[in-house]
Amino acid sequence: MSTEPETTEDAEPGAPGAGAADGPQTADGTAPQGGDAGAEAAEGTEATPAEGSEAAAKLSEAAAELAAQRLERERIARRKAEKQGPVEAGAKLSGKAADLLAAVRAVESGEKPVARAFREPEPAPRGAAPEPVRRPQPVLAPAGAPSAVAPEAVGTVRAVLTEGGAPDALAPQVAAALGEGADDQLREDPWQLLRVPGVRPEQADQFARALLGAECGPDDERRGRALTVWLLEQAAIAGHTALDASALAAALAQRSVPDPDAAVQSALAEGEALVFQDALDTPDTAAPAPEGDEEPEERPVRVLVGLEQYALAEESLADGLARVVNSLPKEDATDWASAAGSASGSTAELIRAVAGHGIVLHTGGEASRAEPAALVAAARGLGLRAYAAAHTPDGRRRFAALLGATEDTGAPRDGGADHDRPEITVAGLLSGAEGPGRDPEGAFALDLLVVLDAPQLDVETAAMLAESLPDGARLVLSGDPGVLWSAGPGRVFADLLAARVCPQVASRTPDPGPIGELVSGIGIGELNQVEAPGKEVVIVPVRDAGEAVHRTVQLVADSVPRAIGIPAEQTQVITPGHGGAAGTRALNTALKERLNPGPGRFGGFDPGDRIAYSPEPGRTVPGHVVKADADGLHLECAGAPVVVPKERVEQSVRHGWALTAHQAVGLRLPAAVVVLPGDAAQSLTRPWIYTAFGRAERHLSVVHGVDQALARAVAEVPQKPRTTRLPALLKAQVPVPAPAAS
Repeated sequence: MSTEPETTEDAEPGAPGAGAADGPQTADGTAPQGGDAGAEAAEGTEATPAEGSEAAAKLSEAAAELAAQRLERERIARRKAEKQGPVEAGAKLSGKAADLLAAVRAVESGEKPVARAFREPEPAPRGAAPEPVRRPQPVLAPAGAPSAVAPEAVGTVRAVLTEGGAPDALAPQVAAALGEGADDQLREDPWQLLRVPGVRPEQADQFARALLGAECGPDDERRGRALTVWLLEQAAIAGHTALDASALAAALAQRSVPDPDAAVQSALAEGEALVFQDALDTPDTAAPAPEGDEEPEERPVRVLVGLEQYALAEESLADGLARVVNSLPKEDATDWASAAGSASGSTAELIRAVAGHGIVLHTGGEASRAEPAALVAAARGLGLRAYAAAHTPDGRRRFAALLGATEDTGAPRDGGADHDRPEITVAGLLSGAEGPGRDPEGAFALDLLVVLDAPQLDVETAAMLAESLPDGARLVLSGDPGVLWSAGPGRVFADLLAARVCPQVASRTPDPGPIGELVSGIGIGELNQVEAPGKEVVIVPVRDAGEAVHRTVQLVADSVPRAIGIPAEQTQVITPGHGGAAGTRALNTALKERLNPGPGRFGGFDPGDRIAYSPEPGRTVPGHVVKADADGLHLECAGAPVVVPKERVEQSVRHGWALTAHQAVGLRLPAAVVVLPGDAAQSLTRPWIYTAFGRAERHLSVVHGVDQALARAVAEVPQKPRTTRLPALLKAQVPVPAPAAS
């Protein structure tokens, strides 16, 4: 297949005012991989206070969901408290690693104040948790909406911002981010402004100079500490759960911090960050023990620095997975063998692996989802409480169709029957609105959980799932390892595949047709020309971005409906970035003008507009606008009504004719038009192309303007690496790998 790539995925900062033009960066100063995912995370976390009792009522569902998730986090914290004290390590370290560990020990010995992040809570047993409130549409509740901030607090913060020359529009976000006494915190430490998503260091520096005058300088300890935290937060947006200490120090030096090591130590001492050391794998790890007085050989380690929330989640995830591995009952082997005997191929392998192991990894494309569907059906036939959780309502609908459900609209049924459906969403399961609910101990009331589209699992969500599994339950993570990783920090599925601590079943069911053949080749680094007699794959060469936009609109509105028979509403446009002459903004503007022209009286939206709604960072649900009134923008998403308060429309709703590949992960539509403008050539990766092309079921058009960059990206540009600790933690928790099932 002859192709020519073109377009770059850019990050779109979500917070208005300070920093809106620059976008996130990783600790090395470069733009993070998956810029749009990081941008969505920034958008979803923008804090805006509720206005009046009506707005508060609109947020009640979100508050209920947040309460359920907060309960899970408290349980995770209690489980961590039950563990024994920290492992003594680092006695033979030197240089920077020793300095960082010395900072931690200084805190432990009392030389520096003990920060909140270093206190060990009193051990508490795993307590009973009330079953979360069941609500009709929890998946789509605006979870990112903050609780109301007192107008007086916003007013005092606004006064400080004005004094420092910062946009006063940031006041609600600052007040929500810093909490009580936000104005005093800002005066005492102006660099706390960096806690607001979208604010850049240079803008915080300018604000600090205005407030502190001559006292402000690049060597200010407060500045170094704040920049350390900011860099770790930007790294999390890029997917890292921690950063190598040397990389963090280098990034601080790039930000004109004169003593990066001191800045890191200050952040550690104040509990703003945590330091870890992980042993590195070497070929001679099994070397014989030293004899006599011979010194033991020092094992190489890497020193990492990370934020507490991701460290806690990653360690809790490792604990939860180890518990599931070690608590599997063996009494039903005969029944499982009978179920496997009635299946064949990869399906039988999957059933046999699940019969004897607590955790199983299943890999494959879209067609392979029939295998976990057969597994769930077999488990239910054995009388087990089996459920499959997808990440999107569309994924739930597709899985329901595989199970032969009579209703596959994706909308929950009325009454309690909804909770007996085997197909659910991850968000609905965690909130308690879908699935089996929880037992008196707070664990899910199930025997088998299959998580579909597992590469989308970020470390925090995975930790909540693992900690909520009851003893004796089985967990299957199923997904396509070739697609883009999660929008949130971590690479859970990839880390588990690499760790090889549980059986792995690779599906031998290929995706059908020319599109399946094309995508399968991309997955192994080959961009092949495929036969497409029914115009399943069409390449549309373009010279520039303007022509790319014109041809895209023509394809969606005319060519695909006329030649292929797929209407515009069933065609998804995918492009690498939000900005640029052929990004989502430009394409959505052109598509709206052609498909649903209107004045856009409510924040640029009109009834009938196709939209992408982000109820929380990293999650996108497609839908359309129904109407707008004083309550907000009324949407229909996945068959469910959603009302977005007017103050949250800008952050959480976009036009949705065109999406980025990160937004489209988990979706499948009859037709996809992938736009590759020339300015995107440098941002293309094999996983991005694999994900974008794989969203099409029946027809794929590629608007191609990147010359040889497309083939080069497929052959040479893999997924960008992420720094995580999960493999090392798993090795300590599950030291003996289980044999692979296939």
